[in-house]
Amino acid sequence: MADDDNIIGLYERHAQAFDQLRGKNLFEKPWLDRFAALLPPSGTILDLGCGSGEPIAGHFIARGFRLTGVDSSPSLIELARQRFPDQQWIVRDMRRLPPGRTFNGIIAWHSFFHLSPADQRAMFPVFAYLAAPGAALMFTAGHFEGVAMGEFGGEPLYHASLSRQEYGDLLAAHGFKPVAQMDQDPACGGATVWLAQRHA
Repeated sequence: MADDDNIIGLYERHAQAFDQLRGKNLFEKPWLDRFAALLPPSGTILDLGCGSGEPIAGHFIARGFRLTGVDSSPSLIELARQRFPDQQWIVRDMRRLPPGRTFNGIIAWHSFFHLSPADQRAMFPVFAYLAAPGAALMFTAGHFEGVAMGEFGGEPLYHASLSRQEYGDLLAAHGFKPVAQMDQDPACGGATVWLAQRHA
Protein backbone atom coordinates (compact mmCIF):
# COMPACT_ATOMS: atom_id res chain seq x y z
CA MET A 1 0.00 0.00 0.00
CA ALA A 2 1.35 3.45 -0.93
CA ASP A 3 2.20 5.88 1.84
CA ASP A 4 -0.53 8.27 0.72
CA ASP A 5 -3.10 5.47 1.03
CA ASN A 6 -2.15 5.02 4.70
CA ILE A 7 -3.34 8.53 5.58
CA ILE A 8 -6.99 7.54 5.95
CA GLY A 9 -6.25 4.89 8.56
CA LEU A 10 -3.77 7.10 10.37
CA TYR A 11 -6.28 9.92 10.87
CA GLU A 12 -8.91 7.49 12.08
CA ARG A 13 -6.56 5.74 14.51
CA HIS A 14 -5.40 9.06 15.95
CA ALA A 15 -8.65 11.03 15.60
CA GLN A 16 -8.91 12.08 19.24
CA ALA A 17 -5.26 13.09 19.40
CA PHE A 18 -5.52 15.13 16.20
CA ASP A 19 -8.56 16.92 17.54
CA GLN A 20 -6.94 17.67 20.89
CA LEU A 21 -3.67 18.87 19.37
CA ARG A 22 -5.21 20.93 16.57
CA GLY A 23 -4.61 24.60 17.35
CA LYS A 24 -7.85 26.49 17.92
CA ASN A 25 -6.48 30.04 17.98
CA LEU A 26 -7.29 30.50 14.27
CA PHE A 27 -4.00 31.98 13.11
CA GLU A 28 -5.32 31.14 9.62
CA LYS A 29 -7.97 33.88 9.90
CA PRO A 30 -6.42 36.40 7.45
CA TRP A 31 -6.53 33.77 4.70
CA LEU A 32 -10.00 32.63 5.71
CA ASP A 33 -11.16 36.25 5.50
CA ARG A 34 -9.72 36.62 1.99
CA PHE A 35 -11.51 33.42 0.96
CA ALA A 36 -14.80 34.52 2.55
CA ALA A 37 -14.63 37.91 0.85
CA LEU A 38 -15.10 36.12 -2.49
CA LEU A 39 -18.32 34.40 -1.35
CA PRO A 40 -21.91 35.65 -1.29
CA PRO A 41 -23.48 36.19 2.16
CA SER A 42 -24.78 32.88 3.56
CA GLY A 43 -23.08 31.08 0.70
CA THR A 44 -22.21 27.39 0.63
CA ILE A 45 -18.77 26.06 1.50
CA LEU A 46 -17.34 22.59 0.90
CA ASP A 47 -14.61 21.81 3.43
CA LEU A 48 -12.49 18.91 2.15
CA GLY A 49 -10.62 17.18 4.95
CA CYS A 50 -12.73 19.04 7.51
CA GLY A 51 -11.60 16.93 10.45
CA SER A 52 -13.60 17.58 13.59
CA GLY A 53 -14.96 20.89 12.31
CA GLU A 54 -12.77 23.07 14.49
CA PRO A 55 -11.52 25.65 14.12
CA ILE A 56 -11.99 26.37 10.41
CA ALA A 57 -15.47 25.02 9.70
CA GLY A 58 -16.70 26.46 12.99
CA HIS A 59 -15.38 29.87 11.99
CA PHE A 60 -17.32 29.86 8.73
CA ILE A 61 -20.47 28.52 10.40
CA ALA A 62 -20.33 31.35 12.96
CA ARG A 63 -20.19 33.80 10.05
CA GLY A 64 -23.42 32.43 8.62
CA PHE A 65 -22.12 30.27 5.80
CA ARG A 66 -23.68 26.88 5.10
CA LEU A 67 -21.09 24.19 5.54
CA THR A 68 -20.66 20.74 4.02
CA GLY A 69 -17.71 18.93 5.54
CA VAL A 70 -16.07 15.86 4.00
CA ASP A 71 -13.52 13.70 5.76
CA SER A 72 -12.45 10.07 5.46
CA SER A 73 -12.37 9.59 9.26
CA PRO A 74 -15.73 8.51 10.76
CA SER A 75 -14.53 9.49 14.23
CA LEU A 76 -13.63 13.03 13.20
CA ILE A 77 -16.90 13.45 11.30
CA GLU A 78 -18.81 12.29 14.38
CA LEU A 79 -17.11 14.99 16.45
CA ALA A 80 -18.09 17.57 13.81
CA ARG A 81 -21.71 16.36 13.85
CA GLN A 82 -21.85 16.65 17.62
CA ARG A 83 -20.48 20.19 17.54
CA PHE A 84 -22.43 21.50 14.57
CA PRO A 85 -25.51 19.31 14.08
CA ASP A 86 -27.23 21.75 11.72
CA GLN A 87 -24.56 21.39 9.03
CA GLN A 88 -23.90 18.51 6.64
CA TRP A 89 -21.04 16.12 7.43
CA ILE A 90 -20.05 13.31 5.07
CA VAL A 91 -17.63 10.41 5.56
CA ARG A 92 -15.93 10.10 2.20
CA ASP A 93 -12.57 10.21 0.47
CA MET A 94 -12.28 13.58 -1.29
CA ARG A 95 -11.07 11.74 -4.38
CA ARG A 96 -14.47 10.03 -4.67
CA LEU A 97 -16.84 13.00 -4.76
CA PRO A 98 -19.55 12.71 -7.41
CA PRO A 99 -20.74 15.61 -9.57
CA GLY A 100 -24.24 16.99 -9.16
CA ARG A 101 -23.89 19.74 -6.57
CA THR A 102 -21.90 22.96 -6.64
CA PHE A 103 -20.60 25.27 -3.92
CA ASN A 104 -19.70 28.95 -3.61
CA GLY A 105 -16.43 28.05 -1.91
CA ILE A 106 -14.17 25.00 -1.68
CA ILE A 107 -11.41 24.76 0.90
CA ALA A 108 -8.86 21.98 1.42
CA TRP A 109 -6.71 23.23 4.28
CA HIS A 110 -3.85 20.92 5.30
CA SER A 111 -5.59 17.98 3.63
CA PHE A 112 -5.05 18.15 -0.14
CA PHE A 113 -1.28 17.82 0.30
CA HIS A 114 -1.70 14.33 1.75
CA LEU A 115 -2.62 13.09 -1.74
CA SER A 116 -0.07 11.70 -4.18
CA PRO A 117 0.98 13.96 -7.06
CA ALA A 118 -1.20 11.94 -9.46
CA ASP A 119 -4.21 12.20 -7.18
CA GLN A 120 -3.66 15.94 -6.73
CA ARG A 121 -3.70 16.41 -10.49
CA ALA A 122 -6.90 14.38 -10.70
CA MET A 123 -8.57 16.64 -8.10
CA PHE A 124 -8.61 19.71 -10.35
CA PRO A 125 -11.47 18.47 -12.55
CA VAL A 126 -13.26 17.59 -9.29
CA PHE A 127 -12.74 21.13 -8.02
CA ALA A 128 -14.11 22.41 -11.33
CA TYR A 129 -17.35 20.45 -11.31
CA LEU A 130 -17.99 21.20 -7.63
CA ALA A 131 -17.41 24.95 -8.07
CA ALA A 132 -20.30 27.26 -8.86
CA PRO A 133 -19.56 30.16 -11.24
CA GLY A 134 -17.40 32.65 -9.34
CA ALA A 135 -16.62 30.16 -6.58
CA ALA A 136 -13.50 30.54 -4.45
CA LEU A 137 -11.00 27.69 -4.11
CA MET A 138 -8.33 27.64 -1.43
CA PHE A 139 -5.86 24.90 -0.60
CA THR A 140 -2.52 24.48 1.10
CA ALA A 141 0.45 22.77 -0.53
CA GLY A 142 4.12 22.26 0.13
CA HIS A 143 6.65 24.91 -0.82
CA PHE A 144 8.66 22.60 -3.07
CA GLU A 145 7.90 19.91 -5.62
CA GLY A 146 8.18 16.37 -4.29
CA VAL A 147 7.38 14.20 -1.29
CA ALA A 148 7.97 15.22 2.32
CA MET A 149 7.44 12.72 5.12
CA GLY A 150 6.31 13.84 8.54
CA GLU A 151 5.34 11.85 11.61
CA PHE A 152 2.39 11.58 13.96
CA GLY A 153 1.81 9.09 16.73
CA GLY A 154 4.97 7.25 15.77
CA GLU A 155 3.68 6.67 12.23
CA PRO A 156 4.89 8.22 8.97
CA LEU A 157 2.73 11.08 7.68
CA TYR A 158 2.85 11.57 3.91
CA HIS A 159 2.83 14.96 2.15
CA ALA A 160 3.42 15.75 -1.51
CA SER A 161 3.37 18.81 -3.71
CA LEU A 162 3.53 19.73 -7.35
CA SER A 163 5.56 22.65 -8.64
CA ARG A 164 4.23 26.20 -8.41
CA GLN A 165 4.13 26.26 -12.23
CA GLU A 166 2.04 23.10 -12.41
CA TYR A 167 -0.46 24.26 -9.80
CA GLY A 168 -0.90 27.48 -11.76
CA ASP A 169 -1.31 25.59 -15.02
CA LEU A 170 -3.86 23.19 -13.52
CA LEU A 171 -5.91 26.04 -12.07
CA ALA A 172 -5.98 27.83 -15.42
CA ALA A 173 -6.81 24.66 -17.35
CA HIS A 174 -9.85 24.06 -15.14
CA GLY A 175 -11.29 27.54 -15.17
CA PHE A 176 -9.72 29.12 -12.08
CA LYS A 177 -7.86 32.40 -11.87
CA PRO A 178 -5.28 32.74 -9.08
CA VAL A 179 -6.17 35.49 -6.60
CA ALA A 180 -3.32 35.14 -4.10
CA GLN A 181 -0.47 32.73 -3.41
CA MET A 182 2.22 32.70 -0.74
CA ASP A 183 4.95 30.23 0.11
CA GLN A 184 5.56 29.54 3.79
CA ASP A 185 3.52 32.46 5.11
CA PRO A 186 5.21 33.32 8.43
CA ALA A 187 1.97 34.78 9.78
CA CYS A 188 0.15 31.51 9.06
CA GLY A 189 2.34 28.88 10.64
CA GLY A 190 4.53 28.62 7.55
CA ALA A 191 1.64 27.44 5.35
CA THR A 192 1.94 27.63 1.58
CA VAL A 193 -1.46 28.85 0.43
CA TRP A 194 -3.23 29.06 -2.92
CA LEU A 195 -6.41 31.11 -3.36
CA ALA A 196 -8.19 31.12 -6.72
CA GLN A 197 -11.59 31.95 -8.17
CA ARG A 198 -13.67 30.13 -10.76
CA HIS A 199 -14.55 32.16 -13.81
CA ALA A 200 -18.11 33.44 -13.57
